[in-house]
Amino acid sequence: MELRAATHHPALRWQHCIHLTLMLVQLSLPEVGASCRILRCNSDFVAATLDLGSSSSSSSSAVPAGGAALSREAVNAGYCSALRSYDMCTKRMARACRGDLAYHSAVQGIEDLLIQHRCPRAGPTAQPRPPPQGTLSGDTCLYERSFFGREGRTPEYLHCGVFGDPHIRTFSNEFQTCAVQGAWPLIDNEYLYVQATSSPARGGTSATVLTKITIIFKNWRQCIDQQLYQAELDNVPAAFADGSVWSGERRGHRSLTVRTQSPGRHAEIRAAHIGTLLVVRQSGRSLGLSIRSPRGVVEAFGPEQDLQLCMWGCPPSQRLNTLRPPPPDSSASAAIGAEAHCAALLPARDVYYQACVFDLITSGDLNSSTAAISALQDARNMISDREGVHLLPVASAGRTRPNVTLLLLLGMLGAQSSRN
Repeated sequence: MELRAATHHPALRWQHCIHLTLMLVQLSLPEVGASCRILRCNSDFVAATLDLGSSSSSSSSAVPAGGAALSREAVNAGYCSALRSYDMCTKRMARACRGDLAYHSAVQGIEDLLIQHRCPRAGPTAQPRPPPQGTLSGDTCLYERSFFGREGRTPEYLHCGVFGDPHIRTFSNEFQTCAVQGAWPLIDNEYLYVQATSSPARGGTSATVLTKITIIFKNWRQCIDQQLYQAELDNVPAAFADGSVWSGERRGHRSLTVRTQSPGRHAEIRAAHIGTLLVVRQSGRSLGLSIRSPRGVVEAFGPEQDLQLCMWGCPPSQRLNTLRPPPPDSSASAAIGAEAHCAALLPARDVYYQACVFDLITSGDLNSSTAAISALQDARNMISDREGVHLLPVASAGRTRPNVTLLLLLGMLGAQSSRN
C-alpha cells in the first residue's frame, strides 16, 4: 500500500486537519490556568467529531464506527453542530479565561472555521456522548490483567522507535531513515494518535530532526477521558497538556501516569488501560520517541487509517539509505572519524550504529550520537527477546541525498571496518 503525506495528499479529509489544527494551536500556547478550562472545550469538540471520520481516503464519505457511510453534506452538518457547541462552551468560559491566550486563540479559530465551512450561527448543537452503559469488570482498565483473564497468557508486545535524522524502527522491525518534513502520524488507531513533526536541523545541513511530538489518548469507556500530551525541543514536560500527571483513577489504579528521570528532557507515559508505554526524550538537538504496545492495540485501526509511520514506515519516495550517507564538507576523513566515534559507543554493527554514523556525517555534531544510544537503550528495555534488539543494516531502495564522493566514502568506510 502506498502511503501519503498528511500535509500534502490532496484527498486528505478536511475534518482531520481541523482536529489537529485546533489541538496543536492550543497546545503550543502557554499552559491554561486551573480556573480556565478551555482544554475541556477543545476535548469535547474533538470527541464530538471523532465519529465523523478522519481518513485520507479518496472517497467522499466518512464511515463512523459501526455505522453506514455519511455523505459529505452530513459530515459538514455534523461539524457545524460541533463548532456551535464549541462556541457555546467558550462563551461559558469567557469570564474565567479572560486574558488567556489559549482561550482567545480558540475563539478566533472557531470564528474562522464557522466562516470557512459556511456554518449558520443558529442551528442544532452536538449532543454529548452518553456515558457507557453497564458496569465494567474490575480489570477492564488494566489491559494486561484483562487480557490474561480472557486468553490465559500475557499479550504480545510490539516496539516502535523514532529518533535522529529521523530513523524509524517499525512495529514489524523494519528500519528506515526518512527525508520527511512537517507533521506525520506515527500511530493512528482506536486508542491512540501520535504525531511527530520533523524540521531542518540547525547549521544549514541537509539533516532533519524531530522537533515536536504530540500524543492523544482517546476517550475509552469509563477508563479515561481524552488526554493530550505534547513535547517540543528543549521542553519535554512531565505532565499532560492540562498540567496533570495522572488521569483515570478507578479502584485505586490510575490509567494514565507521567513521570520523568530528567526534568525537561525526558518523560515516561504509562497507559495501563491499553498496556502501552511511551518514552519521549531529547537527545542532543532532536527529540526521540519509543513505544511498547500490545499487538491487539497496535492493530486496532480501520482501512481509512492508512498513514502510520510506525506501522509501514515512511513512503518509498521519502526513504534514505543509511549505508550511503551524504559526504561531509570536510572530505571523507570525517566519515572515518564518525565511524570510530560511534564504534566506541555502539560496538555492535547494527542499525543503531549505522544511524549514529549517518547522523554524525549529516549533522557534523558529536552530540547527535546520543540519539542512537538512547533509542538502543529504550529498545533493550522494551523488547523481551534480547536477540531481537539488534537489527542488521539493510541497504534501502529509497533515494539518497546528493553524494558527489560516494565511492571514496564507501571505500574508506570499508577499509576502516576491515581493520576493526
